[in-house]
Amino acid sequence: MLEIQDLSCGYDGKPVVRDVSFSVRAGEIMCLLGPNGAGKTTLFKTLLSFLKPLEGTISINGHSTAGWSRQMLARAIGYVPQAHSAPFPYRVIDVVTMGRTAHLGWFAAPNAKDKRIADEALHSLQIHPLRDRIYTELSGGERQLVLIARALAQRSDILIMDEPTSNLDFGNQIRMLEQIRLLSNRGMTVVMTSHFPDHAFLCSDKAALLRRGQPFLAGTVKEVVTSGNLKSAYGIDVEVAEFTAANGQKVKTCIPLMQA
Repeated sequence: MLEIQDLSCGYDGKPVVRDVSFSVRAGEIMCLLGPNGAGKTTLFKTLLSFLKPLEGTISINGHSTAGWSRQMLARAIGYVPQAHSAPFPYRVIDVVTMGRTAHLGWFAAPNAKDKRIADEALHSLQIHPLRDRIYTELSGGERQLVLIARALAQRSDILIMDEPTSNLDFGNQIRMLEQIRLLSNRGMTVVMTSHFPDHAFLCSDKAALLRRGQPFLAGTVKEVVTSGNLKSAYGIDVEVAEFTAANGQKVKTCIPLMQA
């Protein structure tokens, strides 16, 4: 479980995000929403220990991460960045095997076990046919799946994903969200950011909302993703509507009320 208590984070002692508290259990997905500049990236950098907290605590399974080494943290948390450009034309299997770095000693090379785990990660996402393809020649959606496979190869219990659907078309966005839900079904704790509140309805158990100059909100998707909260965050009128799909499923969506 990932637990954040009274966290403030920022740069040079100046807070960008204040008083953040939430918890995400094994098998749960939290979707972090908020406008550009609200502090989502700053919060993620702090969770990943790229920045030290100004105040508050970050705990994993009841243990504070303060003082943890990079290797200890990498074994606990996998990270999928928003975008990634490999400096060299690595094969997909080589990119995924890099996820085993947290389990290797200094100057050690991946062994047969590490390569087997990397292959298992590709199989689990049903992208093993990409194994020997060149990473830089893949589509955006394929690259994102490879980065998830790399994170899975770390064998961490928590996965942090920075806008995993960015630069994907509508179909690939939905396929990505389906894969994220499958990961949570396997017991992973997932924290993801998105610019689309509808994504919280589609795949999340919890939601959080960063708003400039206003208190941090966290709770169930129903509690957080409301018309009033979205207007206070994004400055536009939004209606949260619910309808019944053809298959009988109840579906919620966000409808912006545009000026005529």
